Amino acid sequence: MSTRIGLRCRCGEVFGVVSNPSPKSANRVTCYCDDCQAFLHQLGRADLLDAHGGTDIVQVAPSSLSFLQGQDKIAGVRLTPKGLFRWYATCCNTPVGNTLTPRVPFVGIVAPVFDGGADRADEVFGKPVGAILGKYAVGEAPKGSTGLNLSLIVRAIGKVLGWRLRGKAWPHPFFRRETGAPIYPLTVLTQQQRDALRPLCGPHPTAPAAGQTELSSPP
Repeated sequence: MSTRIGLRCRCGEVFGVVSNPSPKSANRVTCYCDDCQAFLHQLGRADLLDAHGGTDIVQVAPSSLSFLQGQDKIAGVRLTPKGLFRWYATCCNTPVGNTLTPRVPFVGIVAPVFDGGADRADEVFGKPVGAILGKYAVGEAPKGSTGLNLSLIVRAIGKVLGWRLRGKAWPHPFFRRETGAPIYPLTVLTQQQRDALRPLCGPHPTAPAAGQTELSSPP
């Protein structure tokens, strides 16, 4: 098994690596939630969604991800004041990681941004173990994506707790250990900006995919 796998933005300005990747070191799921859909529409990167609006996400321990190039091109956005921190490359609007606060140690990486794309992710991390929040899927919900999937919940909680107990929360690629503050500039969408994305998402989108939604300047 490879000791690391690279990930990079579409234009190549931002490059990072995940160390010691394997099916045991990660949790991989397809998420159909409208927030994940909205984020990629906001970036103008709906090409990274599957036919039903799903996002193929590989969750890894924060300490396993490091950026080697283009850190000055990384910024974050939250769709709401308490939403996920969603990090992306400003040079070409490529997502490079989703996180909660450092107290919940995980980084979700969209599989197509790995070198070799989703096919390479299949080889290294294994295929997705399940799908979640299919009620938001575009069109008919994929089989097994709706309802409460306890096995996926238990698996995700187990991974996060394991990473925390084994000290894999730090160093964190997106937060400072001393203060817990984000390393990179962060923008929170206004209610109007978030609402403008809703017609693009969900079971029956009412608007065609468009370009990036303009972000307000970070504080």
